[in-house]
Amino acid sequence: MPKKEKTEKTEKLEKKSKKISQADFEKKVLELAGKGLTSEKIGEALKHQDIHSKDYKNKISKILKDADKHIDADMKNIETKLEKIKTHYESNKQDKRAMREKDRVFAQLRKRKIYLGLITKKKKR
Repeated sequence: MPKKEKTEKTEKLEKKSKKISQADFEKKVLELAGKGLTSEKIGEALKHQDIHSKDYKNKISKILKDADKHIDADMKNIETKLEKIKTHYESNKQDKRAMREKDRVFAQLRKRKIYLGLITKKKKR
């Protein structure tokens, strides 16, 4: 039986990830977290460097939680969206749709904070 020639796909599959120590992996994760990246973005950045988190004992989010550097991705996205809408509304006071969107996104952020336990819900009397 003739040998198959190597194609691009088989070469990519054969390409192995870089193996670094557990301590170096954790250092890299914390270094990327210092730049303000979420755990998902840190995983992507490491994959681009050919470092796969599955090869190591701890998950990225666990490492970040232990170091108190964990950022909730959903909350970060909502906060950036709210800031963009606020700046737009400040320069365009006549935009009623933006005013309503600002209120809607603020409520969404408040619900997320309640869910995560960052704030408590006020009780009605």
